[in-house]
Amino acid sequence: MKTVAIYTDGACSGNPGPGGWAAILIHNGNEREISGSEPHTTNQRMELKAAIEGLKTLKYPCEVQLYSDSAYLINAFRQNWLGNWLVNGWQNSQKKPIENRDLWEELLRLANIHQVEWIKVPGHRDNEYNNRCDLLARNAIN
Repeated sequence: MKTVAIYTDGACSGNPGPGGWAAILIHNGNEREISGSEPHTTNQRMELKAAIEGLKTLKYPCEVQLYSDSAYLINAFRQNWLGNWLVNGWQNSQKKPIENRDLWEELLRLANIHQVEWIKVPGHRDNEYNNRCDLLARNAIN
């Protein structure tokens, strides 16, 4: 299996408002940047969309280290929120429907194709790739 690092970020101008997402894929020293936007969305949706689009770019099952500054994204996998949501019929502990279910379902499907390690990075600090993703996502809004 190929090993790929994927850095992701999402941004929103207003929440909700116009949003952008970005991912940087790194394999064997080669880098590929992807980004996109939506006219009316939320920051959380853009964080999920960045991870989805990064994973969708992979043509074959890979070992992936996926880096994000989104606790919402990373904790859903690392703290098994997704497992709990599935058991509870896509409801949270207050019996309310899980927001962004459509994106969570797509992300879960894609994550099952690959061996993904979900890695939380501090946002807006000294991580070169996280900072580049942030810039790409913000630029995608315009």
